[in-house]
Order: sequence, then C-alpha cells, then structure tokens
Amino acid sequence: MFFPLFTGNGGPPGPAVFNRRGKPGAAAASGLFALLCVLFVSCATVDPYVPVDQLVENENFAGGAAALESESKSIYRAKDRVLYCLDKGMLNHYAKDWGASSSLLQEGEKAIEANYAVSIHQEFETFLLNDRSREYDGEDYEDIYLNVFNALNYYHRGSMDEALVEIRRMNNKIKNLSVKYGVINTRLQQAALGNNTQVPANPDSPVKFNDSALARYMGMLFYRGAGMYDDARIDQRQLKVAMADAPSIYYNKAPASADAELAIPQGMARLNVLGFTGRAPIKTEEVIRVPLGVNWIKIALPVMTPRPSAIVSVEAALDSGEKFTLELLEDISAVVSETFIQRKNVIYAKSIIRASVKGTAAAVFTALGESDSDNAGIFALLGIAGQAFAEGSEKADLRVSHYFPGKAYVGGINVKPGTYSFTVTFRDANNQVIATQRHEGVTVNAGRLNLTEAVCLR
Repeated sequence: MFFPLFTGNGGPPGPAVFNRRGKPGAAAASGLFALLCVLFVSCATVDPYVPVDQLVENENFAGGAAALESESKSIYRAKDRVLYCLDKGMLNHYAKDWGASSSLLQEGEKAIEANYAVSIHQEFETFLLNDRSREYDGEDYEDIYLNVFNALNYYHRGSMDEALVEIRRMNNKIKNLSVKYGVINTRLQQAALGNNTQVPANPDSPVKFNDSALARYMGMLFYRGAGMYDDARIDQRQLKVAMADAPSIYYNKAPASADAELAIPQGMARLNVLGFTGRAPIKTEEVIRVPLGVNWIKIALPVMTPRPSAIVSVEAALDSGEKFTLELLEDISAVVSETFIQRKNVIYAKSIIRASVKGTAAAVFTALGESDSDNAGIFALLGIAGQAFAEGSEKADLRVSHYFPGKAYVGGINVKPGTYSFTVTFRDANNQVIATQRHEGVTVNAGRLNLTEAVCLR
C-alpha cells in the first residue's frame, strides 16, 4: 500500500482558499471548484442495454442481437470495438447463428491481441486522463471464454478439428496469465520511475486459475467425438486435477457424469447437454481518497460486481420418459473474480501514479499562491482548477462485456440411437420453474458426439 487510504464515495473538503489583497476568496473559489467538477461529471442517462436485456431475459436472442445493433452507436465508441464483437458475437451464438458468431468472436480476439500492444501515444493518454482513453483490450476471462464459444460454433458447423484448436488456445492463454502480468508490472515500474513517483511492488497474489474444468470437459467430448480416446482420457483426468488445484473457484464436486463419458455401452449413443445460466459480473466504481499535503488525490477503481441468478438447478427430461440432472461444472463468475485480481492490482498501481501526477500539479499552484502574494488569487484558482481536473477526469474504466454466462452445467445420458425431443427446465432454490426450453427432433447417433446447448441468462 502506498498511502493511508480513505475509502468511499465521499472525501475531505477541498483546499482552503484565503482572500488576499482583493483577490478571489473562498466563496468564489468554492464556486469555481464546484463548476469545474460539474463540467467533468457525466449526466445520468438511460442504460442503452435495457431494451437488449429485456429480449435476452426472454430468450429472444436473435431479437437481442438486432436490438444491440440498433443501439450500437449509443453503447460503443470507436475504441470499444472489442466489446461490440464480444456482445454481439455471444448473442449470435445463443441465437444459433454460428457463422456470424464465429466471425465476430475471431475479430474480437484479434483486436484484443492488437490492443494489448498499445501505442506509446495511447499509453501516455491513460496517464493524463484515465483508462477509458485507450482502446479496450478485454478482460482476461473474456479472452479466455471466447474460445469456448468459438469451439462450440465450430462444433455446430461440423468442424471438430477447429473446435479442438480453440480449446487448446484457451488452455494456452490460461497458462500464460502469470507471464502476461510480469511484463505489465515491469512496464508500470518503468513508468513510475519516469514520472518520479513511488515504484509499485510486484503484486504477491498470483492468479489461482491455471486450468479450466470446462475446457477439459469440452476437450474430452471433442476428442471422444473424433475417436481420439487416449487424448479424451487425459482431459478426463485433468478435469479433476483442475478442480482440485483451485478450490476457491471449484467449490463444487466434479460432475459424476464425467466418469461415464468414456464408458458408453456397445450399440448405445450418448446425448450431452451443456447448460449456461445467469450472466457474468459487470464493473462498478469504487472511489478511494488519498491525502497529499493539504489536498488529496482521487483514485477510481473498477470492481467486479456479481449479477446474481436465481437458477440453482437444471434438468433435462426426454419425451420418452428418461431424465437427467445437469451438474455444475464451472462457476464462470468465480473465474472472473479470480482472474481480475491481478488486473486490479495493476490498475491500482497505475492509478496511484496518474493521480499523484495530477495532484502534485494542483499542489504546486497552491504553494505558489502562498509564496506570491501579488498573484495569490490567480494561483489559487489554478490550484483549484487542477484539483477539479484531477477530480473530474479520474474515472474508473467500467467497460466490460454483458452477455457471457455466469455458470456452466453439464450432463449426459446413454440412449439407443434415434431422434429425441426433450425439455430443459431451470429451477430456483425453492424448486420453482424459472424457465423451460424445448429441443425438438434431436438426432442422436452412436459413435459420435451429440451435444446440445440450453441457455437461460436470467
């Protein structure tokens, strides 16, 4: 920690301004301070996601994608192309427009890679204003999970090899998280030295997410579908290892159904259902005030805020009478929170550097006013203006995708080859039905992967 902290949305009053030789006094200065603050505060507006969310919550994903497109100019800036690709790509996936979804998610992934290597000009802007001045380069979980849904896009289009490539890409990204933040922290320390501010230490809280049970589960299914049983068995074992290595994320037991995935009786076929529920967290702002002489500096940090879902159980019931429960495999919201820890440490260190530069400039003007009585009023106003600029321009970057799910459930059942219709039911803790989804005429073949998705983002 770099300074004593005052947390909350409030803060100590601004610097006192004294009337000298007829120069602007406290009342005028306070009025100017208030006016300058107002200039930097955005007016409250209606959430442009609302019409999209209403359609999504009713499982009208195609309508949601169309609404998102019509609202895109009010939701996204030119620097938010990654967000647009992720949001619309996910809605297209849920709407079963696999080709459009794949194109958008691939474009988003390429943009994330390009934006990560930001230009010197953009990096400089973030130290003057805030992180919203740069191209959005995605949260780690967004970059990781887009490969899950692109793998599913490829599977539904009959491209098993490409689906497996996506799963491998996801696993590689997870393994490289520690390396990524080592590079970022080195750059931050260099920036601190260049600005003559305190050098942040490397965070001692490494990401406790080194493997994904969901990726391993899908790898197991895809390898089985491709007839690669040795590889499927490896992923079956690694699924349990991944869960054991991250108990804070995998508080649930390994799905019992996973043990049956590679033991399908001769002449039988297996129907698998992936269930996605809820929505991943969004960002809210946390304000921290740090004393700096008679002034203070404001630090605005993004905080991942969960979006609770009432869904706690998912069941599939075939019209022929068989039923099976989908078991929780991966709490994606927990992964989001864990992978954000390192990034938040980086944001905090960077914000300290940026806020110190802004706050020091305001303090210099205040000090000059105290030492130069002839121009005290002018310097006082400049000091207040600097403080107001620091206050108004320091805003948390709250950009984040809106339509990744919060949890992933899995299940399967052995049946005779044939065509089946079934209903997936989503229930709350009181066993009350929240939603149902029908799946008509699903062909289930022996010796192949027969995978269906059920989605309820409530």
